[in-house]
Amino acid sequence: MKSALALMALAASALPVAAVAQTSVTLAETAPVVTLNVTETVEAAPDMATVGTGVQTRAMTAAQAMGDNATQMTSLINALTKAGIARKDIQTSGINLSPQYDYSGRNPDGSQSPPKFTGYEASNQLTVKLRDIKSVGPMLDKMVAAGATNLSGPTFTISDPTPMIMQAREAALKTAKQQGDFYAKATGYRSTRLLSIAENSSGGRPPMPMVAMRMKAEMADTPVEPGQVSSAVTLTVQYALEK
Repeated sequence: MKSALALMALAASALPVAAVAQTSVTLAETAPVVTLNVTETVEAAPDMATVGTGVQTRAMTAAQAMGDNATQMTSLINALTKAGIARKDIQTSGINLSPQYDYSGRNPDGSQSPPKFTGYEASNQLTVKLRDIKSVGPMLDKMVAAGATNLSGPTFTISDPTPMIMQAREAALKTAKQQGDFYAKATGYRSTRLLSIAENSSGGRPPMPMVAMRMKAEMADTPVEPGQVSSAVTLTVQYALEK
């Protein structure tokens, strides 16, 4: 009995290792591969504008400068909400307080005199979203009337660029397929086989240069032209060319 068990153990140990090993095989792509970079852009009228506004005040003391600024900023915010701007669309973007100096002084001999302290300057800046494009010009005038001393923008956007991006994506895919088929036929191949797609997209952004805001001294509303904004999709597509 012991000799039989020994023979069985010996037979098991003699089995080739390859019988239990796992083998992995990777087949390289043998067909020619064409890589295409395709960009398609879709334009549409914007439905939202973002404007920067704010108040700057000066006083001989820091407390006075900040106090005057707070009074004017409160008036500006109240005017915005009274005009129908939701609180969620009004965001503080920066508050600053800094001493001011006059560096233009000269000594009798013509040399530069030490800078002269002239007070403190306080500023408070807001970013405001305007969801009614037609109201942008009149709203800018209301900001100034309410005490705003700074204006910047507007930046026009699409609140939901998803449909535009989808349209640009479909166009980019169609263009890529057309280009792939062209290269296949031009080089003697019958068809293309899709290997990979990579996407880079941007949506609802203003074309460059950005629309400029023009302000006039007369009482007419500030003219603002929203123009068009664009959504773009860039695809990197690889096709294998097949016989």
